[in-house]
Amino acid sequence: MMTKKLFDILPLETNITLVGPVELCEINSIAIDSKSVSSGGLFAALIGTKIDGHQFIEEAIKNGASAILCSTLPDVKDEKVVYLRTDSVREVLGHVLNQFFNRPSESLSLIGVTGTNGKTTVSTLLYQLFSKLGYQCGLISTVEIRIGEDTIPSTHTTPDIVSLHALISKMRDAKCRYVFMEVSSHAIDQKRIQGLHYEMGLFTNISHDHLDYHQTMLEYIRAKKSFFDHLSNDAIAITNIDDQNGEVMVQNTKASIATYGLKNFADYKSKIIEDSIEGLHLNINQKEAFFRMVGTFNAYNITLVYAVADKLGVKPDEILTNLSTLKGAEGRFTQIIGKTSRKYGIV
Repeated sequence: MMTKKLFDILPLETNITLVGPVELCEINSIAIDSKSVSSGGLFAALIGTKIDGHQFIEEAIKNGASAILCSTLPDVKDEKVVYLRTDSVREVLGHVLNQFFNRPSESLSLIGVTGTNGKTTVSTLLYQLFSKLGYQCGLISTVEIRIGEDTIPSTHTTPDIVSLHALISKMRDAKCRYVFMEVSSHAIDQKRIQGLHYEMGLFTNISHDHLDYHQTMLEYIRAKKSFFDHLSNDAIAITNIDDQNGEVMVQNTKASIATYGLKNFADYKSKIIEDSIEGLHLNINQKEAFFRMVGTFNAYNITLVYAVADKLGVKPDEILTNLSTLKGAEGRFTQIIGKTSRKYGIV
């Protein structure tokens, strides 16, 4: 069991009020669910849209919590427990998790895909492509989570912040070179990706979706954009220049910027030569190839995958040769052959 001194995993620059025996406190686990807390664990009391984690501080302590991260100190305190009070609970939690797991995302190439549509297809194609090229890869998607060849059921587009850091730590320990991950607007807004270092941020497109959560289209766009705003200056942002919000996404990023598209001038430009039930015949940056997927939306997805692979140093011919054999994610416009040998595309 991994154990860390609490003082060693706290951020230095954040204003945190410490109450209790912090010098003696050691942490062996971190949880945001009080029922998951065990002896020697840290419990983070997050305030959600429906539930306030502060209501479960007492339960977490009964289950053995050694430390409590919260925005409001309880009236009655346990003298054996360390309390960390801050106005930035989610930000501090991200830092603490990153340090607890020994900065896992810095030991591999983490590539995040965000947008309304295409996240699953793009992340899955990237996982399939780089696995085919001989790399050990991780995948975090709506459909499944994969560590190399091992599959873990997926319940959310982006796991909760504790599970996410633990997953990427496992991927690092499994010697994954690349991790391809869907990044939802909910996860960005709820700071579930806090503390992670992304080598690349990819933007697919934006359409009206999740407005039950974000309320307005502007808030939805802002959530997506903030992912790129927080990329570091050694990262790469690749955006869909044909989308009306493609340039908006990267206008304040510190990352290097590359563009892709089918209509406007772009660093990675594709042209559809033929689109049939058999597949797509594309010209990408003056190189032609046939792909086993259909539709303009997949032409965008394929072009983005090509751009990522090129940025990661794969030779163009090698990209196209391997990418042309892939089918993408299960259940995403699957081709079915009927009894009469007719082919059908199911969205």
